[in-house]
Amino acid sequence: MSITIPWEKLTFSEQGLIPAIVQDAVSKEVLSLAYMNRESLQKTIETGETWFWSRSRQELWHKGATSGHTQRVCAIRYDCDGDALLVEVVPNGPACHNGTYSCFSETLPVDAGQAGEAAADPAAAPAAEPAAAPAGGSDRYAILNELEALIAAREAERPEGSYTTYLFDKGLDKILKKVGEEAAEVIIAAKNRSHAELRYEAADLLFHLLVLLREQKLPLDEVLQELRSRR
Repeated sequence: MSITIPWEKLTFSEQGLIPAIVQDAVSKEVLSLAYMNRESLQKTIETGETWFWSRSRQELWHKGATSGHTQRVCAIRYDCDGDALLVEVVPNGPACHNGTYSCFSETLPVDAGQAGEAAADPAAAPAAEPAAAPAGGSDRYAILNELEALIAAREAERPEGSYTTYLFDKGLDKILKKVGEEAAEVIIAAKNRSHAELRYEAADLLFHLLVLLREQKLPLDEVLQELRSRR
C-alpha cells in the first residue's frame, strides 16, 4: 500500500535533516534524539521500524540492525512548525549504544532554591520540575510514573541480579503467577484487618501489575483512561 507523506508540511534544515525525538509509546519516556532525512523517514514509514541519518558517518542507519534492538513505530507526529518529529515506538531493547534504556541517563544539578523563587515570581525564568513530588504533594501518583519508567528500563537493559529482570526473563506465565499470588495476599491482609499488612501487599500487587502491563505493552495511561470513561 502506497503511503502519501505530506512533505509540504515538514521543514528540513539546509542539510536536509529534521530532528526526531524518539519516545517509548508505553512508558512515555524520551529515549533518544536523532535525525532523519527524507529517505530515512520514508523507510521508517514503509518498514514500521526506525531509520535515521548518521551525521558522523554520512549514511542511513537502521536502528537495531546490528544489535537487534529495533524500535517498532506506533505513531509519528510533527510539531506546529513542522520542523521536528516525535516518533512513538515500542523498543526491543536499550535505545542507547551504551546499553541503557534511554540515551538521557545523565542529569545536571538544579538549584531547588531557584526553582522555588521562580514558582513564586511569575516573571522569573521557568525552572525544571523535580523528578518526583513529595508525599501528599500536588502529584500524588508521580511514583507510578517513575515505577513504570523504571520497569521499562529493566525490561530493556536486563541488569543482572534485578528481580524485575528475573520476571521478564521467566516470561508471561511467571508474571501472571505473581499477580495471582499478590492478589491473594491482598485478600488475606484485608481479612486480617491489618493496615500495615494490606499496605505492603497492595504495593506488591501494584508493582507486579505494572510489570504485567509492560510485558503486554499496554500503557498505564490507557488503564487510567478506561477509569475516566467509566466515570
